[in-house]
Amino acid sequence: MSDLVPVVDLAASDAPQLVDAACRTVGFMSIVGHDVPQAVISAMLDATDEFFALPLDEKLRVRSPSPGINRGYAAKGTEGLAYSLGVDGRPPDLFEAFNVGPESRPDGVPAERVEFAANVWPQRPASLRPALTAYFEEIAALARRLTRVMARALELDDDFFVGKTDHSTDTLRVIHYERAPGEPEPLRGQQRMGAHTDYGIVTILYADRVAGLEIVGPAGGWHGVVPPPDGFVVNLGDLLARWTNDRWRSTMHRVVPPAPTVEGRAVRRSMAFFHDGNFDAMIECLPTCSSEESPPRYPPVIAGDHLLAKLLGPRTLTVSDAQSTAGERVHAVTDTT
Repeated sequence: MSDLVPVVDLAASDAPQLVDAACRTVGFMSIVGHDVPQAVISAMLDATDEFFALPLDEKLRVRSPSPGINRGYAAKGTEGLAYSLGVDGRPPDLFEAFNVGPESRPDGVPAERVEFAANVWPQRPASLRPALTAYFEEIAALARRLTRVMARALELDDDFFVGKTDHSTDTLRVIHYERAPGEPEPLRGQQRMGAHTDYGIVTILYADRVAGLEIVGPAGGWHGVVPPPDGFVVNLGDLLARWTNDRWRSTMHRVVPPAPTVEGRAVRRSMAFFHDGNFDAMIECLPTCSSEESPPRYPPVIAGDHLLAKLLGPRTLTVSDAQSTAGERVHAVTDTT
């Protein structure tokens, strides 16, 4: 676990102060005291292991219907996350994934909103749907709890984010990285997941405690991050950086391939829950985060428009035209060390 990433106990009385300090400095934190049952986590891991072990042709039957629909299976080599930063010409990423959203469309959301498209479930394993649905519900509740703490940290009413997330675009992406014995080495600059910032409000990540995840530190350079035992890794997305006028950081991160010295099968599992706000929410600088000396850095943006523009770049291997919050940090994408 990187010394850069602090551990925050959500049950502690000083959690808002610790969250604010982490978000100001590094944009990542590890959280414990989350109350997510281990049985729910274990069932999710077992079911996703079974799914990713299926033959490729069977998994492809539940691939995403189109690039703009964030549901279903994505095969290895079909996405490139660095494109979301406006970076062109990077090799595609070395992961496969399966995406789900809420099982029911929130009341009042128009049928044409692709952010709430129906989930695409495989016939097997039969355990996948109940396991991911149960996990989704637990982590969605944790995200709502976390944003209440964040509101307090930003000197806002505890319920500030409620009206901005009551029909939130939430997505669970279960990700499988595997290098089988005898596979060729990655291409120059190719990552398991390319450098990017997340797009929305906050991401809650459960991952194996193995090396691979790296973040750009406050002083630059890539730093490895390993989740704590029995905890989650949390990072901020671009919308929250825009909301807070960069008081809080949307930190660039990537997943690097295993070293050539690692022998045999090399597997890493991660489950990222993206809590991205209402598709129709207007994101503009918070009054507690601007002043005459620090005026708003970003124009207002509709959350759903920003998210879709970010999503399409990696899915189509084309440069995203959504505004980035990475600034000069984007140069770290070309650092392959």
